[in-house]
Order: sequence, then C-alpha cells, then structure tokens
Amino acid sequence: MNRETLMIISVVIVCTIFMWIKFRKTDEGNSLTEELLKLREELQNARLKDREHLQNRIDHVSKILQEHTQQSTKTLQGQFRQSTDIIKQVTEKLTKLDETNTQVMNFSEQLHDLQAILKNPKGRGVLSEYWLETMLGHVLQPEQYKMQYTFSDGEIVDAVVFFQKNIIPIDAKFSADRFNQIASEKNAKIRETLEKEFKQDLKLRIDETAKYIRPSENTTEFAFMFIPADGIYHDLLVNRVGTVEVNKLSLMEYAFGKRVIIVSPSTFFAYLQTVLQGLKAFKMEESVRDVLKKVEQLGKHLGSFETYITKLGNNLGTSVSMYNQAYKEFQKVDKDVLKLTEGKVGGSVEVMELEKPAMANV
Repeated sequence: MNRETLMIISVVIVCTIFMWIKFRKTDEGNSLTEELLKLREELQNARLKDREHLQNRIDHVSKILQEHTQQSTKTLQGQFRQSTDIIKQVTEKLTKLDETNTQVMNFSEQLHDLQAILKNPKGRGVLSEYWLETMLGHVLQPEQYKMQYTFSDGEIVDAVVFFQKNIIPIDAKFSADRFNQIASEKNAKIRETLEKEFKQDLKLRIDETAKYIRPSENTTEFAFMFIPADGIYHDLLVNRVGTVEVNKLSLMEYAFGKRVIIVSPSTFFAYLQTVLQGLKAFKMEESVRDVLKKVEQLGKHLGSFETYITKLGNNLGTSVSMYNQAYKEFQKVDKDVLKLTEGKVGGSVEVMELEKPAMANV
C-alpha cells in the first residue's frame, strides 16, 4: 500500500471519528451508518485501484519477459544454423580425405588387371603410355600431371608431374622386342650380338629421357624412365637379361650418371609416392588446419549459446522474484483492508509463490 493511500485512509478515519462523536451527541445514528457505508465503499474502491495497479505491474513484467524470450529464441536459432553449416563443412572435408584413401587402396587391383593386358606384345607402346597415365590418375589430381607435355623447342615427353613450381619429366619409351629375343635365343653368338644391341638400345632410351631434364624450364634435376615390365626391370637389377649375364654398372649406373631413375610399374609407385609425399603432406596440413579452424568456430558458437542460455535463466529468475514480491505486497494490502473493515472485507488473498529456475553450475 503506497503512502498516498495511507494518508487518505487516515484522514477518512479521523473524519469518521469526528462525525461519530458529533452524531452521537445529536443521536443521528442513521447518518453515521451512511457514513460508514460510504467509508466501506471508499475502502473497496481503494482496494480495486491497488489491485488494478498491481495487475498493471504484473502485465508489464510479463510483457518484458516475453520480449526477452522472443529475442533469445531468435538469437539461439541463428547460432544453431551457423553451427549446422560448420558441421556440414567439416563432414565434407573428412569425406574428401576418405575418398583419397579409397583410391590408393584400389590402385593395386588396377595394376593387376593392366599387367594382364600388357602381356600382349601388340600395341605395347601405346599401352605402356596408357598404363603410365592410369597410374598417375590414381594417385594424382588431373591438374597435378599432364600427358604429352611439350617443351619450348617442340620436344614432347610422355608425361610430367607438377610438384609445386617444378616439373618431373617421365618417359615411358622402351622396346621389349630385343629383350624377348635374348631370352629365347639358344645360339650363344647370336645371343651375344643381341645383348650388345640391347645395351645400346637401352642407353639410347636413357639418353632420350635425359634430354627432358631442363632446369631452365623448371624441370627437376632428374627424370623417370618408366619400363612397363617388372620382369625386365628385375633382371637388370640382378645382372641378368633373360639367361645372359649383363654388367649392371654399365646400365643402371649409366642411367644414374645421366640423372635418370629407371622404374617399373611396381617401383614407380614407391618412387612417386616418395617424391609426392611432401605435396600430400602439405595439402593434408591445409585440410587439417581448415578443419581445426571450423572446429574452433564451432566452439565459439557453443560458447555464445551457453552465454545466452545463462542470461535467459537469470532473466527468468529475476522475473519470478518480482512476481513473488508483488504478490506478497498484494497480500499485505488485503490484510490492511481486513483490519480496517474489522474482518468484513479482505483476508482471502493467498500468496501463489513461483519457484526460481535451477541454474546448473558449469
């Protein structure tokens, strides 16, 4: 009950007492009864006004609470949408990494099928280039290599691999005819002649590959010479060509002297993986950094979400406290009315106290 109401009630009581004394002397009981009725009516009106004032305050608090709730809901919905987008991007990045691993696992199966095709001597030259292109396609992106690369003077190498700013030339030219003739020839003299021709032919192939080493055109200081037959490559390593002994130093060392690395279908993959490991590690690092950045953003959004939830809980607690306090004040007004009317009016208000929302400690 506010100060003005108390003053009004006090004045009314004083007037009532004065009038009661006056009317007692004149013995006008009926007039006193009318005045008491008027006093009762005024008290009821004052109670109604206090009720209306209290209801207005409750409505105002409810309106503020509703506005805060709507604003918090909109903010939380925006945070949820952003979090969903970030999770989707992270999932796409992880899916791309998984696809790359799947391609590497399927590589060995593709090699087995191609080896069966290359047993046919017809079209071996074309198929060797096809094999090389297939191997490159399984471990590299299309923009990381190119078949039939042309240099500034018009020379064409079978394939190149782009490694950062460098170019790795790869030559797939190799004739297996002389090797097969040596392996099947029974005459020692003819076999010796074929062996010399084979050595010379192989050196020519090494020289052809070495001419693609052009640092002035951003090539590496070495080149790959791709032999499309693991059997021939193995015989070169163990000093044999078919059944004939061959001086390994005159072939393999000659190739190294020319900065040419001779590889076969099985060893080329290992050499290429070693060379490209730096590139793969670099791209993997970029992908992981991007994923970590997205996860960090997600953590920030979750932190914002927690902040808004905490603010919402605090606002709810404040609103509940205001509601409970207002109801207690209303009960006090009701008790005052009960006393003033000597129990005839009032005393029926019971406090409906609400519980504050429980806030978990984080």
